[in-house]
Formats: sequence, C-alpha cells, structure tokens
Amino acid sequence: MQNNEGKFLGYRRPDGKVGVRNHVLILPTITCATQTAQRITELVQGTVTFIHQHGCAQVGVDYEQTFRTYVGLGKNPNVYGVVVLGLGCETHQARSVAAEIAKCGKPVETISIQDHGGTLSTIAEGAKAAVKLVQEASTQMKEWCDFSELIIGTECGGSDACSGLSANPAVGSVSDMIVELGGTSILAETTELIGAEHLLAKRAANDQVAKRVYEVINAMENRSIQMGVDIRTGNPSPGNIAGGLSSLEEKSLGAANKSGKSMLNELIDYAEEPTEKGLVWMDTPGHDIEQLTGMVAGGAQVVLFTTGRGTPTGSPIAPVIKISTNTSMFEKMGDNMDLNAGTIIEGKETVEEVGKRILHEIGLVSSGKLTKAEILKQHDFGIWRIGPTF
Repeated sequence: MQNNEGKFLGYRRPDGKVGVRNHVLILPTITCATQTAQRITELVQGTVTFIHQHGCAQVGVDYEQTFRTYVGLGKNPNVYGVVVLGLGCETHQARSVAAEIAKCGKPVETISIQDHGGTLSTIAEGAKAAVKLVQEASTQMKEWCDFSELIIGTECGGSDACSGLSANPAVGSVSDMIVELGGTSILAETTELIGAEHLLAKRAANDQVAKRVYEVINAMENRSIQMGVDIRTGNPSPGNIAGGLSSLEEKSLGAANKSGKSMLNELIDYAEEPTEKGLVWMDTPGHDIEQLTGMVAGGAQVVLFTTGRGTPTGSPIAPVIKISTNTSMFEKMGDNMDLNAGTIIEGKETVEEVGKRILHEIGLVSSGKLTKAEILKQHDFGIWRIGPTF
C-alpha cells in the first residue's frame, strides 16, 4: 500500500510544476477590460478573474512590476490555461502578456475588445475560448505529488497581541516543516519586518542575502521619508492597536515568527518567482491584498493567513487558509476562519501541535478541500504600485 504522508493530489503542468487547483484564468490586462472579463466568468463555470485599476499610463519599473505580476498570475501552477483579455490601445498589451505566459507551455488565448468590435462580441468570443479550455482542464487527472513541490505563502493581517504568541509561531513551525520536506516558504510584508531585520539577517545563507535584508528595509523606510510621512502613523493600524499592539517593532517581532527558524536562502522582488528552495523573503508592502497578489504571482499555490482581528481575505487563484490567533475571534467569525490557533493561548495545544494541524490542513487543501474564502468567492486582488500614473 502506498504511503501518502507528505504528499497531495495535484495537477502536473507542462513545465513540470504542480497545481493544487485547475482554474482557467480570464486575465484582463487593463482596467477597461475587467467588467468584460467578469461577464465571461459569470457565463463559464471553472473560470476565475479579478477586478483591478491597472494596465495603462504606467512607465519604467512600475510598468515592469505590473507586467511581471500579470505574467506570474498566468503562470501560477494553479492555472490550467489563460484567456488574456485586452482593450487594444493600452500600455500593457494583451499579446505581450500572453506570449510571456505561453513560454511555460500552458494553453493561452488572446482577445481584444477593440478588435472584436465591442464588449458584447468579446464576451461571446471569450466565453467560447474559455469553454474550450475548461473542458480540456476537466479531463486532466490528478497525481500524487510531494510536498517538496509546494510554494507556501505566509501572511498576517489584522494582527493582535496574540499574533506573535500563537498563530504566527505556529505558521513558523509549519514553514520549517515545509523547508525540511524540500519545499519553499515565502515570508513577505517588508513594512512589518522593520525592527526585526537584524534577526533575519543573522539567519541569512550568505553575506549577500544579509546585505539585501538591510537594503530592502532601508528602501522601504526611505520611501516613507521621501513622502514626508512617518510609516508608523499607518502601522500598526488602529485595529492592531485596539488588539493590543503597542508599536511597529512589536508587530514586526511577531510577524517575523512566521519565518520559523530556517536559514534565509533568498530575497526576491515583488511578484518574482523564487530561484531557491527553502525560506525566501519577498519584498512586499504590508497591505494584505497587495502582498497576497505578489506571492501568488511568485508561484505560491497555497497561502497561510493569520489574523487576530478577523479578515475575509482570499485569492481568485490560490486557496487561502485563514488561521485565527484567538478562540474568541474564531468563534465570532467562524464563517471566514478555517483553523484556530487560540488553543495555544489557552494552554490546550503547543505551537508544534498546532503547526502539525496546519500542515495536515495544507495536505487536505492541496488535494482539493475548499477553504472558506474559496467557498465564499472572496476574490481579492491588488498590485503594489511603485510609481505615478502618467
């Protein structure tokens, strides 16, 4: 009999990567196409999309980052195929995004609203293309895959005084387990690591990674200085303070616990795909939706999201497992929470025991169990903008 411990049932892609979902993504490259994309998803079961305000009048590194995010979402292993939908005159041309996604071997279709004579004709053509891809996707069989093929995103939002004591350390324990199994764990939220950077630099794989740790922290603080504002006026948020957090440094020390104790092997830019296995830091803002989008664009198939105040956040592409830091909030927001780490505060479970429970849940979700955010169609999306719109 096969031993399936440390394995899950996933979808093997042409580039060898493994998805835990089998979506057909309707990818609008411009805000003007998002409503049309949404109409297509309403018609065709098995498709997902997102609403955004990007895609035109972007230049330089801001243009490049948005382009990288679009491509990364299309290439995410949870996506079987993509219908790239453009308007026709925008900066981010649909055909350029489609050509880059197609390099990973998955089926990609390109449709332009202007070329098809308006939204009604485009909805019809897009629906036809989507139906074809969904039917193809439905024939793909799952296979047993190893946890070493997973990229797990980690995130905390709506933190409270329990975050650094219960859910975040438990996620850190899971992160170490994933690393030990040969997988990849992404730590993000640069804004919320200010004050804890020295601890992460000590765990860097080499001097280059350690140097990069300080560089991204300094760059994040300098952005605030250049704007003439104090980053600490927005972080911790009012909800964080009401939840018992006193300062950004306290919040950062708690947030850093999601990284566990593993060596920090790499520090990558927003929406970049890790080139190293193990623990990886992605340079993202603290904004929940923007960092979630960045990690998924970087290839994360599953995201662990801890919260003490409660948040319904989800992704159109990757299942998001919501973990409460305290039992009271878990019971109050049971419609949105998947797991409770408040048992650590109550002395009923250890950090390691909750970590093992989360790891088991990752296996179930990766094999097809739906998270609360998926069931409720909580499809949040936002890209970190790093420049003005012209």
